[in-house]
Amino acid sequence: MKTRLGPDGLHIFDRRTGLNVLFNEVQVEESKWSSAPRQVSLALTNLCDLHCAYCYAPKHRAMLSADAIADWLIEIDQAGSLGVGFGGGEPTLHAQFAEICSHAAKKTKLAVTLTTHGHRLRAPLLDKLNGNVHFIRVSVDGVRETYENNRGRPYASLLARLRDARAQAQLGINIVINDQTVDELDELSELAHEIDASEILLLPQRATSSVGAASDAVGRKMSHWVAGYNGRVRLAISEESSGGLMTCDPLPLEKALRSYVHVTASGVVKVNSYATDGVNIGAEGLLAAIHQLGML
Repeated sequence: MKTRLGPDGLHIFDRRTGLNVLFNEVQVEESKWSSAPRQVSLALTNLCDLHCAYCYAPKHRAMLSADAIADWLIEIDQAGSLGVGFGGGEPTLHAQFAEICSHAAKKTKLAVTLTTHGHRLRAPLLDKLNGNVHFIRVSVDGVRETYENNRGRPYASLLARLRDARAQAQLGINIVINDQTVDELDELSELAHEIDASEILLLPQRATSSVGAASDAVGRKMSHWVAGYNGRVRLAISEESSGGLMTCDPLPLEKALRSYVHVTASGVVKVNSYATDGVNIGAEGLLAAIHQLGML
């Protein structure tokens, strides 16, 4: 169990089960609030072996140093962060990916989350990740031909990797919502249930140099589907895409940099992965850069 103090009260978290308990009747003095964001995401590398048209990740070559990551993880763990999410690019392409996960799990109390296309989740990598990753998010943008057209990989191979990943850790599926995938949400929710996923994360498509953002019509379809959803797997959506949807925020006072920051593969800390501005992380460390970002 890990304890975090903040404006909403006393927050207790178990990274093994994902259990969260909030004692919001506890009034915590501001001077005692945890100084690190609740969640930090790290883009380990910009490298990816897929070429999805709607990918907004930077395309220039960049990769974070494993030594720097180790220092940052200790820093945010001691300052009250509850979890770290490794992404990219494709994080499993980082040369020291397994070692980074092992350090995070063994040297800190952080929950370790991975966001991946999933196709590299085979033995022996999964064996190395066993016990060192607590939650795996796999990008599943459509079913059958839709998925294969979007991702350029066999759908049958994806299904095998999903089952292998679920045998190692709690699992979620991420869905980019566009004019193709929005009509397959029922099938995707059924898939999530079949593989015993814990969460479906909806990610409305953002504009890139190759594609436009999800249209208003797609947004209305998604909202209609969410309103009528009665599946067993919980739904989630990014905060910036949640407008117009009925969502639950158990920590309404813990906003902005107290809630979340993103670190790019070039070592720049931003308010989220879409932001254009950020602060370079220097010798003073990640928390100092986050503080500087808050001053902008």
